[in-house]
Amino acid sequence: MGGLSLPHLIIVALVVLVLFGRGRISDMMGDFGKGIKSFKEGMSEETNRPATPPPSQIPPASQVPPAPVAPVQPVAPVIPADTTGPVGGA
Repeated sequence: MGGLSLPHLIIVALVVLVLFGRGRISDMMGDFGKGIKSFKEGMSEETNRPATPPPSQIPPASQVPPAPVAPVQPVAPVIPADTTGPVGGA
């Protein structure tokens, strides 16, 4: 129950054949074969190519110029004004 048996598969194949026609199915299979062939060629090109290391994003330390340092200005502390009244609340 619920599975596809051989008679079901034959009926589905006949419906597909009627809907798409013999020529269109053969064209689709030919395109599918060309796609697989292209994929295999691309994979073989990938394995035949010599491995090159990825380009370095960070230059070596000897070539990096030191960053300019700006003098630091001392900042006077800010004391907020006391607006609540005397300490102790009396």
